[in-house]
Amino acid sequence: MKFPQPYTLEEVAGMINARFSGDPGFIITGINEIHMVKPGDITFVDHPKYYDKALTSKATTILINKEVEKPEGKALLISDDPFRDFVILAKKFMPFQSSNKAISETAIIGEGTIIQPGAFIGNHVKIGKNCIIHSNVSIYDHCILRDNVVIHANSVIGADAYYFQRKPEGYRKFESCGRVIIEDDVEIGALCSIDRGVTSDTIIGKGTKFDNQTQVGHDTHIGKNCLIGAQSAIAGVATIEDDVVIWGVVTINKEVVIGKGAVILATAGVDKSLKGGITYFGSPAIEARKKWKELACLRKLPEVFEKL
Repeated sequence: MKFPQPYTLEEVAGMINARFSGDPGFIITGINEIHMVKPGDITFVDHPKYYDKALTSKATTILINKEVEKPEGKALLISDDPFRDFVILAKKFMPFQSSNKAISETAIIGEGTIIQPGAFIGNHVKIGKNCIIHSNVSIYDHCILRDNVVIHANSVIGADAYYFQRKPEGYRKFESCGRVIIEDDVEIGALCSIDRGVTSDTIIGKGTKFDNQTQVGHDTHIGKNCLIGAQSAIAGVATIEDDVVIWGVVTINKEVVIGKGAVILATAGVDKSLKGGITYFGSPAIEARKKWKELACLRKLPEVFEKL
């Protein structure tokens, strides 16, 4: 998430009552979790296992719970609870805003777009031209829909990320401050859920089509002209490249990459990245012909045992 304007290291430290190491005038332009960081961003780290990853990331300001040597060209914010303070910043710059109208006065809706009865359009939503938003669709704050988008009944666009930190006293929620961006000519089936990014954007590429009851996790990027079957579930921070076909009831793990033109057959479970241009099946998913050979061999096992 980018801030509405740049802030100095000293100013941000004052917002969360943190100490800092670096030039007080060091410029900070946004916040992002470690998977999405860019120069100018703050990221946080609160476990020694991930110190090096955070300190060597593209983030130029690190919110950390230990005094460490400051990397050259970067700044540090030292906090007793980086997770808490990161959430404070997220809520400060993207606070929850209640709404008492079905269509917010701050929403921008393009020419020719149809909003069916019962739909909810949140604050600062932007919807392009010639879209159809069917009944009981909810589009949360700050989401962006380009032109010719169709969203069928009861789908939810922009719900919070499923992202929690476990503590002895229970779970702490990582407050979401990202968006969902849906490009031109996308069609979303009924009862689908597309979560917004934690600190960045969940993106659905031009021409992609969803069947019903599909779940897309936070910060996932789905490319152009993909087909995604019913009851498929795609975890957060996944990348689905262009022209991918995902059949029904497929599950895809977090942070994996599905290459351009891959086909994943129904009920497959994807636990690692897959190359493009290949058809996959099984759980864990492997090249389909190899999987079918394995299954054929398994069917012959009873005969083998009878002959022993």
